[in-house]
Amino acid sequence: MSPSSTPGWPARLSPLWPVLSAGAAGILGIVGLAIASGADARLASWMVLLAAGVTGLLTWHVAEQVNAHESASAATAAMRPAHEDAPPYASLINALPDPVLVIAAHEPDDLTGRRFVLVNAAARETFRIQYDAGLLVTAIRDPEVLEAVDEALFGGLDSEAVYEMRGAQERVLRAIAKPLGVAPDGARLALLVLRDETDIRRSERTRADFLANASHELRTPLASLSGFIETLRGHARTDEGARDKFLAIMQAQADRMARLIDDLLSLSRIELNEHIAPEGETDLAAAVMDVVDGVAPLLRERDVKLATDLPCRGQALVAGDRDQIIQVIQNLIDNAIKYTPKGATVQVGLRAALTHDAAAAPRDPHAARLSLLTPDHGPDLYASLRVTDSGVGLARETLPRLTERFYRVEGQKSGERHGTGLGLAIVKHIMNRHRGGLTVESVLGKGATFTAYFPMLRGAPSEPPTSAEAAVTKLS
Repeated sequence: MSPSSTPGWPARLSPLWPVLSAGAAGILGIVGLAIASGADARLASWMVLLAAGVTGLLTWHVAEQVNAHESASAATAAMRPAHEDAPPYASLINALPDPVLVIAAHEPDDLTGRRFVLVNAAARETFRIQYDAGLLVTAIRDPEVLEAVDEALFGGLDSEAVYEMRGAQERVLRAIAKPLGVAPDGARLALLVLRDETDIRRSERTRADFLANASHELRTPLASLSGFIETLRGHARTDEGARDKFLAIMQAQADRMARLIDDLLSLSRIELNEHIAPEGETDLAAAVMDVVDGVAPLLRERDVKLATDLPCRGQALVAGDRDQIIQVIQNLIDNAIKYTPKGATVQVGLRAALTHDAAAAPRDPHAARLSLLTPDHGPDLYASLRVTDSGVGLARETLPRLTERFYRVEGQKSGERHGTGLGLAIVKHIMNRHRGGLTVESVLGKGATFTAYFPMLRGAPSEPPTSAEAAVTKLS
């Protein structure tokens, strides 16, 4: 291929022309001097070769500098995101808080020909899009949304659809598609905007659930109170023994109603913000010790021991709401104490810097085990909290229902500390908000183990503590 036929040849070699010209003139001068001085042909040839070599070295040096400059320019261009070369209006779309996509298509029958040609930052984050252009079905697979896009592309109509994003944190988006006309290349264009309506839907569902649950669960204690009041106003009015007995029962029912309302309100608040990841940081080891200190009177009252195996402070830093994390620890330890017989031990263990598989790994390979909540995990490290009781254990068929509202295992409802049946439901929703996981495993006659694992704070220590760093305490 000749230099003139090579694309960009004159521009690439323009810095070399002075060197080449000087080299050629030097060669001709040397040859002229050799001939004028009467040197023989062999000496003249060697002088010509030497001059040509020097000229070649200079040319190679300049060419290397040119290539290095071009490589640096190409690397800079490659490092620049593709959307920086987008048209000026792309910056306006990129600043919008709602996910926005511009869709292009040529043929209605080509179902795989729908492509997004422009996406903003919100759409990249929502659908985890890594490129500026690509097939629409790689980002959105919902048939109703795709149908709305087709109506805007080929029907020229404004269209809407409801898009429910499944996963650990469910989201509800309203998809709005509008036609944009025809592009210069003949492709039809449409604008797809997705508006987050998760808060509105959750508010409606939370209000309905609260009313339904409250009306159902409060009916029994209210009926009991009404009956006892009627009895006390009647024939038991002068019976001191009956009056004291009934008043004690009425007090217990009133306390149960108060706990029910508190737990229902707490669960409603958690569900309302479940899709919003909490901010802040919490030292999980310190939080466990705070709860352990708080349950010391209950341990003495029920004659139960508690053994902890915790890392040093600062080794288990997790991202989350400290009050809600305390609530998770409190509910798990309270349940373990409730179902542990007198003289037995509740074990609380904490491990940090675990992979997802290690955090959710079973403790006993022979136990019945179930994952009550599995996060949409990535490369995060987790801090795993395990609480083990010494009770009668849980049957395999009861495990899937443990986090249902108001579910209580038959045969474990006795005791002085009646629960509301909402504790594990609260734990599950808190863990879901924190993008964590929850598992249970149990062997009949040997107790049950609940494991809650939280994503660790980014930048926290990546190595688990050694056994020498673990702190083991026993409280009775």
